Amino acid sequence: MALSNSQYEAIIKGYQRTRDENRALEEARRREVCEAIPEYLPLCESVSTLSIARAKRMLEGDEAALSGLHEELAGISRRRRSLLAEHGFPADYLDPVYRCPDCQDTGYVTSPEGLKAKCHCFRQQEISILYAQSHIQELIERENFSVLSYEFYQGEDLRRFQAAVDISRRFLQEFEGGCQNLFFFGTVGTGKSFLSGCIARELLQRGNSVIYFSAVSLFDTLSRYTFDGRLKDGLQDFCEDLYGCDLLIIDDLGTEITNSFVTSTLFSCLNERHLRGKSTLISTNLSLEELRDRYSDRIFSRITSSFTLCNFTGPDIRILKKRLASAT
Repeated sequence: MALSNSQYEAIIKGYQRTRDENRALEEARRREVCEAIPEYLPLCESVSTLSIARAKRMLEGDEAALSGLHEELAGISRRRRSLLAEHGFPADYLDPVYRCPDCQDTGYVTSPEGLKAKCHCFRQQEISILYAQSHIQELIERENFSVLSYEFYQGEDLRRFQAAVDISRRFLQEFEGGCQNLFFFGTVGTGKSFLSGCIARELLQRGNSVIYFSAVSLFDTLSRYTFDGRLKDGLQDFCEDLYGCDLLIIDDLGTEITNSFVTSTLFSCLNERHLRGKSTLISTNLSLEELRDRYSDRIFSRITSSFTLCNFTGPDIRILKKRLASAT
C-alpha cells in the first residue's frame, strides 16, 4: 500500500513547516543571546576573519596554518559555550534545532552506500496515515507511565500488576537488543490496554515504528486484501509493513470471529515477525485454556514459548473509576 500524491505532499509540507519553525526559533535565540552578551556576535564574526587569514597563509606555503586554524576555532567554540553558561544559557542553546536529529527534519536519511531512504519518523507518519492509527494516538495521549497508579489493586492482583509493569519497563530497556514479545491476558479492565499504551508511547517517542490493530480490524483488513480482487495488489505492501514494523500490537485477540483463515494468517504473522526478529505485543481477555482451545496448537505453542506471559486479574478498573466519578 502506498501513499497518494496528496498524502505524500502533506508529509513533505509538514517537514518544511517544521524546518521553518525551527529556523525562526534559532534566529530568535540568536537575537536573544546577542542582546544579552554584547561580545558574542564579534566572537562569531571572528571565525570568518580568522579562516580567511589562515587560508592566505596556507596558499603562501605555511604548512602549520591548517592545524593552527583548527586549534583557534576550537578555542573560539569553547569561549562561546563558556559565555553562554556564564549568562545562564544552556551550552547548546544556539545549536541547530531538529525535531528528528537523524534526518534533520527532511524525512530522508542517507545510507553508508549513499542511497536515500525514508527516515523512521517519515515511516511512522506513513503508518499512521495508511493504517488509521487514530486509536493508538488516543491511547498514548491519556495512558502513559506518568499516570501509572496502583491504587485500584490489592493482594495478588497488585503483585501481578506490579510484575507486569516491571516486565514492561524491562521490555523497553532491552527493546533494541533483539526480538521480545509480550502476551497480556486476563480479565476485562485490569490494565492490559493501559500498559500497551505506555509501551507504544515510549517507543514512538524514540522514533520506533509501531502499528496497532484490534484483532477484529486486523483480520478484517487481511481478509479484504486477500479476497477482494481489486485490493490484491496491495496485499504484499500491507504484509511487508505488518511484518516489518518495530512493534506490532494486536489488541483484544479473541474478539474476532475465529476460523481457519484467521488461524492460518495469525500464525503466519507471528512466525514471519519471529523470523525477522521483530517484537509483537498481544492482549486478550482469554485465559490460556481458552487460547489453547480456540486456536491451533502451533499458535498456542508459539505464544507460550516465545512470549513473556503477564496475567492480569482483579476488578474492572474502568467501572470502579466511573462509580467514583459519579459518587463525587
